[in-house]
Amino acid sequence: MSQRIDNIPQRRAIIDRRALAEELDALEGDSTARLRQAATQRLKQALKDGRAEIERRFLEKPSSGLSTAAAGAFLIDQVLRLLWDFNHKRLYPNNNPTEAERMTLIAVGGYGRGEMAPHSDVDIGFLTPWKQSAWSEQIIESMLYGLWDMGLKVGHSSRSLDEMVRMAKSDVTIRTALIEARYIWGDTALYDEAARRFKTEVQRDTVRPFIADKLAERNARHEKMGDSRYVVEPNVKEGKGGLRDLQTLFWIGKYAYDVRRAAELVQAGLFTAHEYRQFNRAENFLWAVRCHLHLITGRAEDRLTFDVQREIADRMNYADRPGKSKVERFMQFYFLQAKRVGDLTGLFLAHLDEKFAARGRRFGLPTIRRSPRKLRGFVLDRGRLALPRDNFFIEEPVRLLEIFQLADKHGLEIHPLAMRAASRDAKCVDDVRDDARANALFLDVLTSERDPETVLRWMNEAGVFGRFVPDFGRVVAQMQFDMYHHYTVDEHTIRAIGLLSRIERGKLAEDHPIATGVFPNIVSRRALYVAVLLHDIAKGRGGDHSVLGAKVAHSLCPRFGLSPAETETVAWLVRHHLLMSDTAFKRDLADFKTIVDFCETVQSPQRLMMLLVLTTVDIRAVGPGVWNGWKRQLLTNLYDAAEEVLRLGHKHKGRGERIAAKQAALAEILGWDDAAMAAFTASLPESYWVAEPVGVLQRNAVLVRESGDVSLAIEAEPWSDQDATLVTVYADDHPGLFYRIAGAIHAAGGNIIDARIHTTRDGRALDNLLVQDANGKPIDESRQLARLKDSITDALANRVKLVEQLRARPLPGLRAEAFDIPSDVLIDNRASNRVTVVEVNARDRPALLHHLARALFQSKVTIHSAHVATYGERAVDTFYVTDLIGDKITNSQRIKALERRLLDAADAGKETAAA
Repeated sequence: MSQRIDNIPQRRAIIDRRALAEELDALEGDSTARLRQAATQRLKQALKDGRAEIERRFLEKPSSGLSTAAAGAFLIDQVLRLLWDFNHKRLYPNNNPTEAERMTLIAVGGYGRGEMAPHSDVDIGFLTPWKQSAWSEQIIESMLYGLWDMGLKVGHSSRSLDEMVRMAKSDVTIRTALIEARYIWGDTALYDEAARRFKTEVQRDTVRPFIADKLAERNARHEKMGDSRYVVEPNVKEGKGGLRDLQTLFWIGKYAYDVRRAAELVQAGLFTAHEYRQFNRAENFLWAVRCHLHLITGRAEDRLTFDVQREIADRMNYADRPGKSKVERFMQFYFLQAKRVGDLTGLFLAHLDEKFAARGRRFGLPTIRRSPRKLRGFVLDRGRLALPRDNFFIEEPVRLLEIFQLADKHGLEIHPLAMRAASRDAKCVDDVRDDARANALFLDVLTSERDPETVLRWMNEAGVFGRFVPDFGRVVAQMQFDMYHHYTVDEHTIRAIGLLSRIERGKLAEDHPIATGVFPNIVSRRALYVAVLLHDIAKGRGGDHSVLGAKVAHSLCPRFGLSPAETETVAWLVRHHLLMSDTAFKRDLADFKTIVDFCETVQSPQRLMMLLVLTTVDIRAVGPGVWNGWKRQLLTNLYDAAEEVLRLGHKHKGRGERIAAKQAALAEILGWDDAAMAAFTASLPESYWVAEPVGVLQRNAVLVRESGDVSLAIEAEPWSDQDATLVTVYADDHPGLFYRIAGAIHAAGGNIIDARIHTTRDGRALDNLLVQDANGKPIDESRQLARLKDSITDALANRVKLVEQLRARPLPGLRAEAFDIPSDVLIDNRASNRVTVVEVNARDRPALLHHLARALFQSKVTIHSAHVATYGERAVDTFYVTDLIGDKITNSQRIKALERRLLDAADAGKETAAA
């Protein structure tokens, strides 16, 4: 039995094995089946009572993860022993077993380690000396049926000793499970023989391949889980920095050094006493989180999703602080523990390198062949930067920056023992924050033309980054409690710097041609790098992080050595880093007032170029799947239009000239005669020609010509460049047309991301809508496209009741319900010269656009365009509207009524989703 199980207080309050054994001995039954059923029911009740007692203790001490896991293992131990004895004594007694009928029961895997979460599987093994006898098979089968009847999920094996050895040699998963095998009950001599044979026949002489296999398995698992310990919905068990990483260290330590407990890693020289305390603290915290997860969800759930994060923060007694909610404080502590797991892993692997790696090579790492000529006092150890003596950093703290600058300059890795010293001595960097050389070294790393992302991440892991730039230290491991951001603030920032470097080096030219093209024309590249570093640095301070971040920039930039002009540029970029995305995604770029207002803020082509690049890396660093072709197109359209205005003639063309150029390009593509082309161009207003790109104009022209006088024509075609499907509806115009189309598209499984609504001069509607599926991808299967068109046709013909159809749509998961997003309506008459701009902020939910468009129809307004932006759980829907005679909505009472109706529509949708 493990030491933690031995140290559980008042164990009989969890389960009293002696008393239960007496009860089981007293059971009566007229058949083996009835007797087993009676025993199973009694043990099932004992299991339930024991779990209730463990949970009661855990809720009293909600951070006691390891003791709770040990109590769970103790409870299962006692149940198994009682079931074993009952089977041997009452169901299948054998008073004189033969040598072949000896048998022992072992716990393997995590259960063998003496750790059990409330809903973990029970992993056990039955061992026999040779092939199983008929009596042994009866015992095993009866025990398994009993465990299943208790509702336990059992992972089991039954093997002879020879089979155990053979399978452990051939399968690293079985070998790993057996490393932690623990005696539960049965023949002790047989267990001792099994342990001896495993050690001599399996474990001996296989340390190196085992280590290599476990590290390869770990890397594959990280890749599968996102390869970052800073994802905002981490997997507590399998994710990077999670329990499995700690367990891997212990497995390797046990296999290579024959330690029995994690504490013995200190005697083995793998950890210092302080590092073991860190190991134990991280393990205890992660186990507490995992146990809470199981209890809240009622199942073996290991993903820390948004909907349970808040409840666990409550259970573990976190409290709100100014600018940071309790759930954000809880998750920040989680990520700090995950970071600590990563630090300990690096140190652990350094020791393994020294003892077990082949000469000149290291586990899972490339061989370094080139060396720098000058190391400024640092030394090379097997291709890695190392320290000549332990107090090297303390002697001259600027070396805490210099080691990372050298690593970047010469393409070297840093020895884990040097990283350990950097972590230990990081506080010394406080003394050189204002040192010009230290700041120059830091700026060299930040603006490196090689790989700043990797070295900055090392600097962050060591704790030097956050000490040298305390404002950055405040956002280390800070999560953003929303479904939009995939990473913590520090991880997002470092990824954005990496993307910036890759764009500068031309590595992302295919994805970001405009940003790549303008980069060589940016005058102050280091101002741009510093702006990317600082753009989110003021998050979590309880105010507008853009405004607060600009103040931080004014303070930090001179310290870094930037000129006053560069400082002003950085502060402006930080202050306005959301301007370009907000304008591109929430406003109608065909409205010239939008472009003029944007340019009044930007003011110069240099700022425009820098803002484009900053916006691009900021969006893409949010997480996988956030950047897409549609966003790229919108940003490109805004950039081109703004550049035209700012350069005043460099590419300047009047509105009429741009329209004429589009019409000429369309005529060349279509090949129509002059009369047909003139009829089509005359039928549509100027706003149509400004709003639509040539590719859409071509599709629309063909649809209009082919449809003739039919009352309704629909086209749906994937548009791969935009990562969406273009749906065009050409129909007789009538009030409420758009909200019916929006409802029909949602009922068919589509999400509208943009809509441009046009009316021909002869009173017909020509609406272009960009649609994606629920996963943010184009709808491209012929069956789905047909369903989309049929749904719109039926809705416009009133053949279906949209309200009922939308109610029948499956509701989304509850993750979004974890967020409180109050609905808000902004009505602006200054954003456009022609129309009123209505912006609705609300929690994203099924058919939100349909509900809002219907409210606008009921308010007797005309929609000219609609723009949909989603940020995780939050949606921002913007409508360009007029009254029925084409004028802006200016009456204050009507504005208030419109606002009230839209708020009701947004909240009604919320209530429907929550019902």
